[in-house]
Amino acid sequence: MKAVELNKDNWESLLQRPTKSVEDIEQTVNQIFKEVRVGGDAIINKYTHTFDKVELQTLEVSSNEIENAEKLVSKELKDAIQDAKRNIETFHTAQKTDKVEVETVEGVLCWQEKRAIQKVGLYIPGGTAPLFSTVLMLAVPAKIAGCKEIVLCSPPDGEGKINPVILYTASLVGVTKIFKVGGIQAIAGLTFGTERIPKVSKIFGPGNQYVTVAKQLSTKFGVAIDMPAGPSELLVIADDSADAAFVASDLLSQAEHGEDSQVVLVSDSLDLFSKVEIEIEKQLAKLPRKEIVIKALENTKSVLIKNEDEVISFVNDYAPEHLIIVTKNDGFFIDQIVNAGSVFIGKYTPESAGDYASGTNHTLPTNGFAKAYSGVNLDSFTKSITFQKITKKGIQNIGKTIELMAEAEGLQAHKNAVTLRLKEIDNV
Repeated sequence: MKAVELNKDNWESLLQRPTKSVEDIEQTVNQIFKEVRVGGDAIINKYTHTFDKVELQTLEVSSNEIENAEKLVSKELKDAIQDAKRNIETFHTAQKTDKVEVETVEGVLCWQEKRAIQKVGLYIPGGTAPLFSTVLMLAVPAKIAGCKEIVLCSPPDGEGKINPVILYTASLVGVTKIFKVGGIQAIAGLTFGTERIPKVSKIFGPGNQYVTVAKQLSTKFGVAIDMPAGPSELLVIADDSADAAFVASDLLSQAEHGEDSQVVLVSDSLDLFSKVEIEIEKQLAKLPRKEIVIKALENTKSVLIKNEDEVISFVNDYAPEHLIIVTKNDGFFIDQIVNAGSVFIGKYTPESAGDYASGTNHTLPTNGFAKAYSGVNLDSFTKSITFQKITKKGIQNIGKTIELMAEAEGLQAHKNAVTLRLKEIDNV
C-alpha cells in the first residue's frame, strides 16, 4: 500500500473512479430500452436468457415460491433480519415531519403536506452477493411513507430462482409484487411497464454501471430515480491512533462488493499505511471472495495528507459514498464534512453496521454525487405538496402586489384573475 502524497498535480487523478464513461455503455442501454418499450415481456425474457442464461416460464414470483423460500432460511438469519428491520423502522419512522402551516399575511394561509409516491420500483442486485439487506433499506421506508404498490425486481439464478433470503425479506416487509428480472431490462420494464411488470413513478436501488446508466435514462421517460448509485466506495480518514486491523477490515469489506469497487485511505501517518498493508494481506488470505477483492484492490488509493484542512478539501472534493473517521480529532472532521453519503465515526463504528443493522440507510450516492444527492431516506418516498387558502381580506392584502407583478411580466390574464375578484369585493 504505497502512499502517494497529495499535491496539485495529482489531485484530479486521485479523485477518479474506476468506472466506464456513460458513452461506453449507453448505446447498449438505449437499444434494450427501445426493444422493451415495444416488445414488453418477450424482450425481457430474451435478455434474461442472454445475460442470466436461463429460460423463464413466468416472470412473477408466485406465493408458493415465497412460502418455499421461507423454509430455506434459518431461524437465526430470520431473527437477525427482523432485528435489523426494527432498527431501520425506528430510524426512518423518526424522520416523519408534521404539516408546515403559516399565515404569510392576514387572510393568506399556506401549508405543506407530504404524500406518498403511489407506485415505486425497487431494484435488488443478485449476482455474486444477493443483497437482501437492500430490500430492508428500500421497502421499510416505502411502507412507512405509505406507498401503495411496491414492485421488486431482482435477477434470477441459473435455475430461474431468486435467492430465498431476498424472497423471505421481501415478504416480511410487504413488497406487493416480485419479478425475476435484473439488469437494464428490469429498469426498462419498470420504466415503461409490460404485460406483467407495472410501470412505476420512481425507481430505487443500487446496481452495476449498466443499471446506473439505465436508471438515468429512465428519467427521460418521466420516471424519477433515487440517485445515481453505482459501484460501492469507501474513504477512510485515519491517523496513528487508529487500529490498523480495523482499518484494513473496513477497506476489505467494501472491496468485496465487486471488482469495480474503490477504497481510499487518507492519513498523515506513513507508519499506519505500512501496518494496514500488513493487515490487508493477513485478512485477505481468509476471505472466500478473495479473487474479487484482489481485483478491487487494484483501484485502492493511499493518500498521504499531513494538513487537516487539505484533508477536508480533498474528502469534500471526492465526496465519498461511505466515510469513516478514526482520528484523535474526530470532531474537527465531523464539523467540516459537507459531501458524503454516510459517515461512520470512531474505532467501533464499522461501515458494515450501516450496511445492515444500525438503522441508517445504505442506499447512497456514489461517484461524487454526494455533492448534490442525499442517501435514501423517508422523504425519498414522498412528495411535498403545497396548499393555500385565501380569504377576502387576504386577496385584498396581496391583490395589488399580484396585479403589479403580472402586468410587469406582460401576463394580463394573470392580472385579470385578481382584478375581477377585487372588483367583486368592492361591489358588495
